Amino acid sequence: MVETGDRPVADSDAMMHPEKGNADARFRASMSERASGRRPEGRFRIGLVQMACAADPAENLARAVSKVEEAARLGADVVCLPELFRSRYFCQKEDPAAFDLAESVPGPTTDRLGEAARRAGVAVIAPVFERRAAGVYHNSAAVIDVEGRIAGLYRKMHIPDDPAYYEKFYFAPGDLGFPVFDVQPGRVATLICWDQWYPEAARLAALQGAAVLFYPTAIGWHPSEKETHGAAQLDAWMTVQRGHAIANGLYVAAVNRVGYEKPEGQPAGIEFWGNSFVADPQGVLLARGSTGEEQILVAEIDPACIEDVRRNWPFLRDRRIDAYGGLTRRFLDNAAPGGSR
Repeated sequence: MVETGDRPVADSDAMMHPEKGNADARFRASMSERASGRRPEGRFRIGLVQMACAADPAENLARAVSKVEEAARLGADVVCLPELFRSRYFCQKEDPAAFDLAESVPGPTTDRLGEAARRAGVAVIAPVFERRAAGVYHNSAAVIDVEGRIAGLYRKMHIPDDPAYYEKFYFAPGDLGFPVFDVQPGRVATLICWDQWYPEAARLAALQGAAVLFYPTAIGWHPSEKETHGAAQLDAWMTVQRGHAIANGLYVAAVNRVGYEKPEGQPAGIEFWGNSFVADPQGVLLARGSTGEEQILVAEIDPACIEDVRRNWPFLRDRRIDAYGGLTRRFLDNAAPGGSR
């Protein structure tokens, strides 16, 4: 189910735009299910906010609040926003002034989104440029429960340093590990963007019982590379995350921004490619966003599906945990051919 955001909410609009009426009907049905307990055992719905980010942080936060409320109207129980959504992607260059964008947790972003979560009755994954202390900053995601309280915090563990992705200048690596969070709708985990390429991180979330793994993201094409490498880059990004869903028997939700962003003084910018998606435990795409449009995607998480897939593909059962010691080393320099030490 895919719905676009920014629709008026007047009742007359439903007459002119039937899809708006359908969305409101789904919201009423969802709220009725919540109130009556008729929703099937353990199931909940997630909402992914694919949005463009403006230059004004206050504008981005206000629009994020509006989109969280829109996702709730579409029936979502847990809503995830894109990485660093409160600003344009400042990591395209190294600029000490950008540290002024950072904030504490709790802070303005978690306060506003906590109020929105409480009003709408949804949990929210809220990416934040976290100021932990003077000179110590993290790329983080606060998990806010339906009462508006902060259920926990994840700090991005893998920090890239590539052309136009100069994150090591800004962010210290995370030091909270790979936690999972029990929010009212269900047990969830969140990693952030560059973490998408690391199967170890997804596995650790799965081993703690996460039903869905969120990846708030800011990724796109360098314009000079798009024609030659763009299709392969996008396909690799989707394939590796669908692989995490399959290998771990859980749902994966990637939430990206859209739009072209070029910082002042830079020769080129980044075209953020959207394509937010939800994959089920067999890697099947339940929802997928477009390349360039702002959208809200909604999909259902079904624990019974996780149970069924893992019974038939018991990858967790068959893991050789006695043989993986080498994974704690950077590289197995002295490994014998065909083995490890």
